[in-house]
Amino acid sequence: MTVRVSRGGTKSLLAGVLVAGSMPPWGWWPLAFLGIAWFHVTSREAGSRHGAFGHGAAFTLGWFLPATAWMWFISAPGWIVACILFAVLHGLAESIVWRAERHVVLQPLAHASVEALRFSWPFGGVPLASLGISQAQSPVVSLVRVVGVIGITWFVWQAATYLAARKRRFVAMSLAALLVVAVAPTGAVIDASPEVRIAVVQGGGPQGTRAINTSPRVVHLRHLEMMQTITPADKVDIVVWPENVVDVADFAASSEFAEISDEAKRLGVPVLVGVTEDAGPGRFTNKQIVIRADGSLGDGYDKVRLVPFGEYIPMRGVLRAIGAPVDQVPTDAVAGTSKALLEVPLGSATISGDDVGVVRVATAISWEVFFAGRVNEGVEEGATLVINPTNGSSYRGTILQTQQLASSRLRAIESARYVVQAAPTGFSGFISDRGDLVSRTRIGQAAVIVADVPLRTGRTWYSRLGDAPVIVALLLAFALVSYRSRRRSGEPTRR
Repeated sequence: MTVRVSRGGTKSLLAGVLVAGSMPPWGWWPLAFLGIAWFHVTSREAGSRHGAFGHGAAFTLGWFLPATAWMWFISAPGWIVACILFAVLHGLAESIVWRAERHVVLQPLAHASVEALRFSWPFGGVPLASLGISQAQSPVVSLVRVVGVIGITWFVWQAATYLAARKRRFVAMSLAALLVVAVAPTGAVIDASPEVRIAVVQGGGPQGTRAINTSPRVVHLRHLEMMQTITPADKVDIVVWPENVVDVADFAASSEFAEISDEAKRLGVPVLVGVTEDAGPGRFTNKQIVIRADGSLGDGYDKVRLVPFGEYIPMRGVLRAIGAPVDQVPTDAVAGTSKALLEVPLGSATISGDDVGVVRVATAISWEVFFAGRVNEGVEEGATLVINPTNGSSYRGTILQTQQLASSRLRAIESARYVVQAAPTGFSGFISDRGDLVSRTRIGQAAVIVADVPLRTGRTWYSRLGDAPVIVALLLAFALVSYRSRRRSGEPTRR
């Protein structure tokens, strides 16, 4: 049996490769518009509904295979299955709008709806390599303050189809977006304009290492050694450690807690540390814990959004029966249920001289930063800054790490808050409320980076409304345009 790829299918595949080039680490954001515009033109060449499906699937494979290639080193079969699943979804979307009279409008609505689905399904959502991430450094990114990532996905797709088919509408759409961004609220500085000096500790070490092959004690000691380079003269207000750099059975009874507690007392500042603890046979928790300035245990947040096949194995028994390497993740994490917030009491006045008492911190652990709702949950509870403790040491290259940094930029703009990202082997960094990268470490580097972070208040439109209005608008618009398109073409509206 031979498989023939049509010339149009090859063009769609290459159009998807252009979109992949708009993603970090490459980050040539205009390629997203060019790739989608090219796909819009080539998809019109489909001679049948099956052909339209093939165009949509080929485009998606060109997009996702390079942009999610980091998965190869974790699970090559999982990478292939994920890309095929996404290709099927976008293929179905394209087959539904095939030969529609208003294809230039329906295509963006259909594919943006598929992207919205990926934020909640499967396994609670897999929002990898989204179009929003591709625009993290573009002028378009400010729209997330208004419509979030799902809205910006639709905007990019619609603008690209207009670029290909109706250039006047492309210009009008761009001008309308500029106007909306100009009037949309950006949050506000707290009246007293307090700042907190935050130190991020990155222990360093090699990439591409798995937890089962790494000594937890060695990882802890790397971070403890770097923290010991901070002195009281540095006048730090808060110290942030990365995700799960402490892996113990019982943190409160561990030597690791005692050592970090001593450092908190030496500096007179709270430390936010990522801890993995046992939670019964075959189970563990992944949390960020506050150690107060006096060395005592404070608030804690258990990660809610867990990484499928990274922190737990769905259908473990079934996969084991067919020979899948499920033992690479020998235990399953227990999902938390609390709000994405940490209350951090300060031991003294901040670097700006303000006595703020307690800093409320929106906390998104690792994977959670890809989900705007996790950060916004903390903002709704009064958080004035955001932290993203993470651990990317298992991944080779920088594809996932740069996309996560781009997601942190999106969360900063959506929430109008500074985001502090802390990773054991990089990237760690500070992102301003406008999405600007203030500073960043290198991969593998052992470092302490420090920045004075202003505390922010106020809410953006997106923070108040969330994704629901955008999703409802997409679905209603698709239904309405489809109905009108059928009536104009003379097709029956019922079968």
